[in-house]
Amino acid sequence: MKNLTAHSKHDHETAHSHMHHHTTNQNALLISFLIIFVFMIVEAVGGYLSGSLALISDAGHMLSDAVSLGMSFTAILIGNRASANNRKTFGYKRFEILAALFNGVLLFLISIWIIIEAIARIAQPVTIASGEMMIIAFIGLIVNVIVAKILMQGEKNDNLNVRSAFLHVLGDLLGSVGAIAASALIMFFGWGIADPIASMIVSVIILKSGWSVTRDSINVLMEAKPDNLDLDEIRNRMTTLKGVNGIHDLHIWTITSGFFSLSCHLTVEEGINHDEILRQVEQLLAGYHLDHSTIQIESVKFQGCHSDCSHQRHG
Repeated sequence: MKNLTAHSKHDHETAHSHMHHHTTNQNALLISFLIIFVFMIVEAVGGYLSGSLALISDAGHMLSDAVSLGMSFTAILIGNRASANNRKTFGYKRFEILAALFNGVLLFLISIWIIIEAIARIAQPVTIASGEMMIIAFIGLIVNVIVAKILMQGEKNDNLNVRSAFLHVLGDLLGSVGAIAASALIMFFGWGIADPIASMIVSVIILKSGWSVTRDSINVLMEAKPDNLDLDEIRNRMTTLKGVNGIHDLHIWTITSGFFSLSCHLTVEEGINHDEILRQVEQLLAGYHLDHSTIQIESVKFQGCHSDCSHQRHG
């Protein structure tokens, strides 16, 4: 039996790529945080001076955006700079996932609160300063479009943490659109009920986004297989390599966004060159962006496996 660790040929390039993406995401989050935080203060002051509860509530939503962006920025900062140690052998890369989970739960709770508040307003309508509401909501729309564009320059499709922050801002953008439409209906037709109805529609969208981010974060923390990888396909391709007798104890999971890991036991025929098999396997795995892999190579005669193999058949 030969126990070997296989690393991708492109480890250096991959590390450089991760660092570049992290820097891009970090800058996008910091700029977005500053813009959102400043406008939150403007909106809160505007709501206080105009006596508009709707604007004060929206300022509260912006506060949650600022908290989300701030946490996301901190997560990437810590994940980048805190190196691995004897206690945390992968460093603090999972901090990003914890921040994404927090943001997802926060989105979920905010949407529930808005729905409850909207139902209360339908039962007991509140007088709204529609003119001030429209002006500040329109400014809010412009601010959120700018911030959303900044975040889109990051790796929001590959990075769960940036994606959760983006969804926060997208929810606020939809809220601004709803507030503009509601303020117009109130201003021209006196339909006060338009405000809570628009809030409920936006809340349902935010609720769906919050659930999606929360679910994906939990899947990463539970070390579930990445959705974009086919376990059976990878297993079948590995077993078709010449000299490979079978594969068992196969695990694929996500360390953090875009950083996948694999471990398995590979049973090979007698007399097979282990280094050559290892070279072929790592070449195969590189095509799936499996940046960190651990391959335990065993001969067909080896019977001393003490991993998950005790209840699995080799071959």
